[in-house]
Amino acid sequence: MYLVGDAFATAARPRVPSVIVEAAEVDRWFREYLSAFAACGRGENEAAGLLAYYGVPLLVSTDEGFAALTTGDEVAEMAQRQVDGMRAAEYDHSDVIDFEFSLLNTVTVLCRGEFSRRHRDGTEIGRLAATYLVTGTPDCRRISALAVHSS
Repeated sequence: MYLVGDAFATAARPRVPSVIVEAAEVDRWFREYLSAFAACGRGENEAAGLLAYYGVPLLVSTDEGFAALTTGDEVAEMAQRQVDGMRAAEYDHSDVIDFEFSLLNTVTVLCRGEFSRRHRDGTEIGRLAATYLVTGTPDCRRISALAVHSS
């Protein structure tokens, strides 16, 4: 990951072009991610499909600990563990209880959501809250950090 700005640009680390972050685009992208996540949890898609949404490196923080995932294989393993747990719990979808985001700069958005994971019959599996640091380039956006916390 390269930091944008004259103080951080070097010949060895080319500058990442800035992106104008628009609220409607962030909302659309995040809803697309949630849809892809739910499809994996239901077994309709493989966990590897989530790699289109996660950055490498990816920082992950939960009550159990912190990890800096520095390879695509490590990120894929984390995604697979999440999907395996969802499938074991007979997950169907997540209801969004609360969602907000803050534009930090032209390439970074901080998203925070509270979610209710549900079975096919609508009963609740459990609730969680998560904060995502989403970074962007002209071609794509990626979750660069994920912190799961109590709601």
